[in-house]
Amino acid sequence: MPKITVLPHNVLCPEGATFEAPAGESICDALLDNHIEIEHACGKCGACSTCHVIVRKGFDSLSKMSEKEEDMLDRAWGLEANSRLSCQAKIGNENLTVEIPRYTINLVSENR
Repeated sequence: MPKITVLPHNVLCPEGATFEAPAGESICDALLDNHIEIEHACGKCGACSTCHVIVRKGFDSLSKMSEKEEDMLDRAWGLEANSRLSCQAKIGNENLTVEIPRYTINLVSENR
């Protein structure tokens, strides 16, 4: 089973985390299953960008990105070349290192 390393996030995962997740599961579900409460305002259907993550290691092992996901990512705060919507990115067979951005589009718009 691939190992997922989550870099520290000051609110959701201050110490960082490492856990295993089955191939084929979404990054979002793996995070939620391991008590990392990543935002997913659309209910994990790829209709928002609140579950945006940056994949620092293992990006090429993830499922292929759809055109819909690419379009939705354009709305994400802090977009990088290795960004994915965690609800759409299915884990492959390689270990991953994931960073949860400091803000989501919801938090930015609400000025928190």
